[in-house]
Amino acid sequence: MSSAPNVIWLGLTGSFAASLGTAAGALGIFAVRQLSPELKDTLLSAAAGIMLAATFFSLLLPALTFAEQQTGHPTYAVIIVIAGILSGAAALYFVHRRVPHEHFFAGRQGPDQRNLGRIWLFVLAITLHNFPEGMAVGVGFAGGDVANGLSLVLGIGMQNVPEGLAVAVSLLSVGYSRARSCTVGVLTGLVEPVGALFGGIAVSIAATLTPWTMGFAAGAMLFVISDEVIPETHRGSIPSLATFALLGGFAIMMFLDAAVG
Repeated sequence: MSSAPNVIWLGLTGSFAASLGTAAGALGIFAVRQLSPELKDTLLSAAAGIMLAATFFSLLLPALTFAEQQTGHPTYAVIIVIAGILSGAAALYFVHRRVPHEHFFAGRQGPDQRNLGRIWLFVLAITLHNFPEGMAVGVGFAGGDVANGLSLVLGIGMQNVPEGLAVAVSLLSVGYSRARSCTVGVLTGLVEPVGALFGGIAVSIAATLTPWTMGFAAGAMLFVISDEVIPETHRGSIPSLATFALLGGFAIMMFLDAAVG
């Protein structure tokens, strides 16, 4: 089993690598002038499918294994992980209620802050998405499980590409330059190492926190998928295609987890 500093270092390094997917997507703004609503929905749905599979295969299943090893009882293990899931979802719900932000299609949410520029509302929205993703990578290396952490890095990095491109294109569409749109897109990805540091420290302080922290990260990601990504990608004219794109992303991440893990 890796030492606590190694777990934290692995999480930070892995989350930074995953954030490069956001940077790669944001750089696409110099090659793509705009994304059709259909393509944007398809790409974001595929990203949601990757997140969903990562939640199950790289967070919840290992969390249940850790919890059962600690408690010696499958029922207690499930209760611990469920508590983590609900805590993560509730925490993100509370943050969404308190922090003003703006989504691609749904518009502004949270407290009314008319003096806050749209660019910062976009940034806050993506920050709310990226923090739990980074946290997931951070806890994915719990117990020194490099293979599990690596599959999360690959999956989160892949789903960051369309997200980074969508952010940059959205900012370009409301009047910001390509350079500024790209810069903001790249910077939003750097929130992930912060989340990874939080998750890595949590699982390193006490091994007993590992299943709860994994459940917490999973719950936060599930909240983002269900409350934001799926509703937004189904507002357009291709809800069925968006569904199959999500399934495709799920299958890709499932394959990665089996091949790498």
